[in-house]
Amino acid sequence: MPNIQDKITALREELRQHNYNYYVLDNATISDYDFDIKLKELQQLEEEHPEFFDANSPTQRVGGEITKKFETVTHKNRMYSLDNSYSKEDLFDWEKRIQKMLGVEQIEYTCELKYDGASINLTYENGELKRAVTRGDGFQGDDVTANIKTIKSIPLKLKGNSIADFEIRGEIILPLDGFNKMNKERIEAGEDPYRNPRNTASGSLKLQDSAEVANRPLDCLLYHVVANRLPLNTHYEALENAKKAGFKIPNTLKIANSIDAVFDFINHWDTERHQLPYETDGVVIKVNSLAHQDELGYTSKAPRWAIAYKYKAEQKSTILKSISYQVGRTGAITPVANLEPIELAGTIVKRASLHNADQIEKLDIRVNDTVFVEKGGEIIPKVVGVDLTKRPQDSVQTQYISICPDCETVLERKEGDAKHYCPNEYGCPTQITGRIQHFISRKAMDIDGLGAETVELLFKENLITNYADLYDLKVEQIIPLERMAERSAQNMVEGIEASKQIPFEKVLFGLGIRFVGETVAKKLAKHFKSIDNLMRASFEELIAVDEIGDRIAESIVDFSNNLVNIQLIDRLKSYGVQLQLSAEVLENQTDTLQGKIFVVSGVFAKMSRNELKKSIEDNGGKVSSSISKKTTYIIAGDNMGPSKRIKAEELKIPIISEDDYLKML
Repeated sequence: MPNIQDKITALREELRQHNYNYYVLDNATISDYDFDIKLKELQQLEEEHPEFFDANSPTQRVGGEITKKFETVTHKNRMYSLDNSYSKEDLFDWEKRIQKMLGVEQIEYTCELKYDGASINLTYENGELKRAVTRGDGFQGDDVTANIKTIKSIPLKLKGNSIADFEIRGEIILPLDGFNKMNKERIEAGEDPYRNPRNTASGSLKLQDSAEVANRPLDCLLYHVVANRLPLNTHYEALENAKKAGFKIPNTLKIANSIDAVFDFINHWDTERHQLPYETDGVVIKVNSLAHQDELGYTSKAPRWAIAYKYKAEQKSTILKSISYQVGRTGAITPVANLEPIELAGTIVKRASLHNADQIEKLDIRVNDTVFVEKGGEIIPKVVGVDLTKRPQDSVQTQYISICPDCETVLERKEGDAKHYCPNEYGCPTQITGRIQHFISRKAMDIDGLGAETVELLFKENLITNYADLYDLKVEQIIPLERMAERSAQNMVEGIEASKQIPFEKVLFGLGIRFVGETVAKKLAKHFKSIDNLMRASFEELIAVDEIGDRIAESIVDFSNNLVNIQLIDRLKSYGVQLQLSAEVLENQTDTLQGKIFVVSGVFAKMSRNELKKSIEDNGGKVSSSISKKTTYIIAGDNMGPSKRIKAEELKIPIISEDDYLKML
């Protein structure tokens, strides 16, 4: 006679297997009724014996946990975006780049459909789901574990002996049948239908009641395993192993030995994708060898070893009713087309980008024209052409505005610049609020309790005119404002106080210096180590920094010489905002490798490739992806590309081992 614990364990294993058969293999081996009876039996046993609680029991999938505020979590491994391609030529160019970097002619690829849903990162420890985090900005996302546990195709406990600790990435999708059924029920209940499956899937992940998520027919398709030194050779093997462990890996995955074979896959699915039970908008092509992926690495935004081929965007025509002009935080003017509403790629489009004056002139876009609109990359609508056969006889050529729509300052346009700018940097309301909104944003100061609308309200009430003013705000000043209660005012002040701990490189990005994006801010923070050093730097000292060009250097010098900015920085210092690298970060940095350029090639025993590259940069060196006369050393591991070795010998560049490098430090 089995004891209670054994009975509970056996029931859990049986239900997990039935779940896997039904939701992953699409092959039910038990009726819904019998499954429910066994689930209720397990629930009763668990309630009677709470000492045997298991967070990953099949009973946890019904939901019920309430999440008032989703915790922000930093990704252990950044979630990058993908570079996009739209033609065979783009793919040939990509292949040439990676052939050159790897020093090989023949490369094996995998082809996967690009799923249209919400990206998710799942962390497993000792074979059990520990955490599920949304993509967010790639660096950090929201912990939605309670909601993810309700999705039946995601294993809470893995089958067999898998890798102990790893992450796996995929897309949370809403199959079309489930989406249509949800909309039918909403219409019958007198509610507005959801616009498209992608946005509905994404919104489902942030519902506060996980029981409500459990009622939605969400699914999860996995596409990438992330682990330190996977004991496998290829991406395809990694996904096949993930499939055996219980993950839902689409059977459309295919190996291709050439770009021509890749295009056969692309052409096949260009028509066949419309028969799929879920939405897809392209194909993702990846270098199959994990060693080659490791060697190719990443740009600041995307992996070099992968690229997305996007199918032609849906295009429709509509009437352009008027043109309005938006002012950005840097003063850049963006013309916007106000359209007769149309449905495009699952959403209602009323506005579209016109880019700049040159684009309007080039296409001869006019008010009352019938224009062609498409979603660039399926996200941002844009006007791509004009149907001249439908142009009204009384049509008038568009005259681009000459004064700022917000402050009536005469616009400027520098030679070689596509955009017009409002030069009234410190008097134009939209620029003022835009800079503050950028400062508080997630990638910058990440201030909880403070959003774009609240910034505009605080500015309107004359409580703030710049981002330094935020640190003077008091709870009693905020409470009288519209839609403000004591708790929300308190949260805002606490969020502003907490932002004083945000690291220097994020503060630097938040200052909104023109052309200083996230990656440039990190590079500058690392090189100059404090805002004082950066603002004292000359133009020559700035352009001497790797990847800092004339335009960025000029912008930093202009910012540093402006009295308003100097006063703002002094105020931020007085409030305790982090305007230099922390002692902890500085402790791990040296100038030992200053002036030396390294190329890292092969597979290493003591450090991962990323750890090795970080070590080089932390010690003042530079990592290059290709060998040239400027290369100081090549650090070679196992499986170094033969052509790289030949080129190194031709250029007489020293090849050193991982141990040689560590001795050098």
